[in-house]
Amino acid sequence: MRVRFAPSPTGELHVGGARTALYNWLLARGSGGSFVLRIEDTDRERSTAENRDRILEALRWLELDWDEGPYSQAERAPRHLEAIEQLLASGHAYEDEGAVRFRVPPGETVVHDLIRGEIRFPHEAIKDFVIRRSDGSPLYNLAVAVDDVDMRISHVVRGDDHLSNTPRQLMIIRALGHEPPAYAHLPLLLGPDGKKLSKRHGATSVEELRARGYLPEAVRNYLALLGWGLDDRTTFISTEQLIKHFSLERVSRSPAVFDEQKLRWMNGHYLRGLELDDLVERLAEYLDRQGIVPRDRLDRERLRAAARASQEKLQTLADFWPLAGFVLERREPSEELRSWLLETGGVERLRLARERLAALERFDPPTIEEALRSLAEELGVKGAAIFQPVRVAIAGSKVSPGIFESLAALGREEALARIDATLARLGGSPAAARSSGPR
Repeated sequence: MRVRFAPSPTGELHVGGARTALYNWLLARGSGGSFVLRIEDTDRERSTAENRDRILEALRWLELDWDEGPYSQAERAPRHLEAIEQLLASGHAYEDEGAVRFRVPPGETVVHDLIRGEIRFPHEAIKDFVIRRSDGSPLYNLAVAVDDVDMRISHVVRGDDHLSNTPRQLMIIRALGHEPPAYAHLPLLLGPDGKKLSKRHGATSVEELRARGYLPEAVRNYLALLGWGLDDRTTFISTEQLIKHFSLERVSRSPAVFDEQKLRWMNGHYLRGLELDDLVERLAEYLDRQGIVPRDRLDRERLRAAARASQEKLQTLADFWPLAGFVLERREPSEELRSWLLETGGVERLRLARERLAALERFDPPTIEEALRSLAEELGVKGAAIFQPVRVAIAGSKVSPGIFESLAALGREEALARIDATLARLGGSPAAARSSGPR
C-alpha cells in the first residue's frame, strides 16, 4: 500500500487535515506500506515556505513520520507540462484562447469509494475543464492526477471536500493510459453545534492544540475516533493498537463532531498516566516554547515538586502555570485577597498555622495535614478556615493543588518566608499580627 498526504501550504495544519494525515499514516504503518508527503504548492500566491515549515513541524509534533518526501508539486511543473502535451497529442485535450482544456467524453465516471460506496458523476454536468492556464502553468487537477500516477499511489484517502475533483482526476489518469488508485473520502468535521468546524468552536489547528498544552498521543487518539472506532465502547486506544486495528471499513460516512471539551478530558487521562520524569520534561519544553520560563532558568527540583503536586488536577500542560506556577515564582496576594484575610479573621489563623508548620520535624504532606487539621479541630473551625488563608499566603490565590502537597513542594523555608511576608504586609510582622486577634 502506498498512500499520500498532500496539504496545501496556505495556512496552519487544520485538525481535519491532521485527521487525514493520521488515517493515511495508520494505513501505511499497519500494512507495512509507504506514507508519502507531498506539498501541493501550485497556488503560488497563497503558498509560502513559512506555512510549509509550520505544517511539517505540526506533523513532527504529532509524530507522524513520512517515508518519502516532502515533494513539492510546483517543482514538478515540467513533468506536468509533459503530460499536457501527451493529452494534446492524443486528442484528449485542446487549446482554447491561450489555455488548454481537457475534453470531457460522453458518458459518466463511476467512483468506487471505499467509504461511500459507488458514486456516479454524469459527464453532462461536467464541462471541459482547464488543465493549463494561459500563462503556461498547469492546474491543480492535472498536477494531482500526474503526481498520483508517478508516485505509484495505491490509495487516495482525503476529505470529502475533494470528492468533486475525483471524476476529473480519474478522467485524466485514464486518458494518460494508467489505472487509477482506489479512493476513500472522509466525512467532514463539525463543531458541537453541528456546523462546519471553524474558529468559533475553539482550537482548529494542530499549532493551536500544541499551544494549548495537549499531548500528541492524546490528539492522535482523539482524532482517530472522529469517524472511526475500534468498537462501541473503547475510548482510550494506544497508537500501537491504532496501527494494528485501523481500517477504512470501519470509517463512518457521517460527519464527525470535534468537541474540544472531550479532548481536554481525554488529555487529562493521558497526563495523569505519565511518569513524573516524563511530565517534568514535557512541562519544561512547554514552558520554554510558550515563552513562560526559559529552560536554562528553570529550577528543576521545584518544577518536579510542583508537577507532583498538581498532576492529578491537570487536563492540559497549559493548566500547570496558572495552577502551580507559584511554586516556581512568588505571587503576592491581591489587595482584594488581603482585605479578605483581614475581614474574615484569616490573619490570626494564618499566624497560628505558621507556628504549627514551623514546629514540624518533618515537612511532608501527611505530617503537614495532621498539623493543620489538628489546629482546625482545636479552634473549632472547618479545615478550609485554616487551609485557605495559608493557600492565599503561599500561592497568592484561593486556587492551587492540594494545600498539603503545595506546602511540601515549596519546602519549609520558602513556605514560611511567604507566610511571613503576607503577615508583615497585613500586620507589620508575624509577631505583631498576634495582637490583632480574630475579627
